[in-house]
Amino acid sequence: MSFADLGLNEQLVQAINECGYTTPTPIQTQAIPLVLKGGDLLAGAQTGTGKTAGFGLPMLQRLSETQAKPLANGRSPVRALVLTPTRELAAQVEENIRAYAKHSNLRTLAMFGGVSINPQMKALGGKIDIVVATPGRLLDHVSQRSIDLSRIEMLVLDEADRMLDMGFIRDIQRIIAKMPPKRQNLLFSATFSNEIKKLAETLLTDPEHIEVAVRNATADTIAQRFYSVDKNRKRALLSYLIGHNNWQQVLVFTRTKHGANRLAMQLDKDGLPAMAIHGDKSQGARTRALSQFKAGKLRVLVATDIAARGIDISELPHVVNFELPHVAEDYVHRIGRTGRAGIKGEAVSLVGFEERPLLKAIEKVIKQTAELEIMADFEPLPDHLQPKPEPATTQRQRGGGRGGNNTGRSNTGGRGNAKPSSNPRKANPRTSQPKTPRGTTQR
Repeated sequence: MSFADLGLNEQLVQAINECGYTTPTPIQTQAIPLVLKGGDLLAGAQTGTGKTAGFGLPMLQRLSETQAKPLANGRSPVRALVLTPTRELAAQVEENIRAYAKHSNLRTLAMFGGVSINPQMKALGGKIDIVVATPGRLLDHVSQRSIDLSRIEMLVLDEADRMLDMGFIRDIQRIIAKMPPKRQNLLFSATFSNEIKKLAETLLTDPEHIEVAVRNATADTIAQRFYSVDKNRKRALLSYLIGHNNWQQVLVFTRTKHGANRLAMQLDKDGLPAMAIHGDKSQGARTRALSQFKAGKLRVLVATDIAARGIDISELPHVVNFELPHVAEDYVHRIGRTGRAGIKGEAVSLVGFEERPLLKAIEKVIKQTAELEIMADFEPLPDHLQPKPEPATTQRQRGGGRGGNNTGRSNTGGRGNAKPSSNPRKANPRTSQPKTPRGTTQR
């Protein structure tokens, strides 16, 4: 099936061809005809499935088919709104929709915090048809009356599950209250928690429901590996894996901002060009790091869950969980950065003794058994010699929790001088008694 077969007009098909798209993905094949009909939609789709085109293309077509009356002040109204959880995702979605709209007269604007609000306010003084925004910055504009939401015809909640995880539900409700009750609503989510179901019930009217992947399933294009390693040896093992395997583009996840900063600095000292990206970084710094990473000038990008939501690299080969997430569903989001568009990717997780309960939770979510491997010369201590885990409450206070928003110390170790072999040995985390690690020097 071609994009033209889905009912898209010539201008959009031309733009799609110029973007290099050839065949619609499953989410695009299902979503585009339904959105063109004008009804509400509840869509389950993992990251990397092409959902931006799934809602962006029919949105552009529907808006191009009608003319909007000017507002009372004579300005052109904003007619469509896309809400995203992070700045990076907002920038990425707006960039894509702008490319699709290349041969139309529709104009787009990305709206997010971390940058000056003044250029956004100036742009809103002209013709803007579609706004892609994070909830907080959008409400800033609403409070300053620089945007009028009373003429919104289409609302998209992209990665709705992540927005709820980040505590945006009240902001979303405030935004919805500013819109006309009659509009088309599209909700996209990778997971379907009870909170998402409640939101869908209040937001959507007789929605069509599509799902292109098993809930919380990982893509079959992603090879998953799990290494058992003591937390103070993780950084040495990570440096070895990157260097020995000659990985040139690696996205590494930590739980905390502090941990991301520290790990990036240590990897850089190991001769592996690395930068950190998280919520405390300025938007300019985040944009520079991301552009350098995409261009291949930066070998390692260390990120917290929230900051990584906008990273859209079609052929990212490697993702590493330096620390397992406290929320098991976040594992699916993390490794979904690789293995996109049918191209194979690899996801590696470094699992400390104290993280085994988190691994069990991940196994339940992905419905797979994670077989732990041991890398020679990075063998963990036997279980009976492992330090007792701290209470969960203490761990959260020290930097656990969702998305790495809390500050805390990362579990990073010193640089090892051992030269391990490249053949990992399989191990049962509960029954095996691996040998005590050979000596390494920590600096």
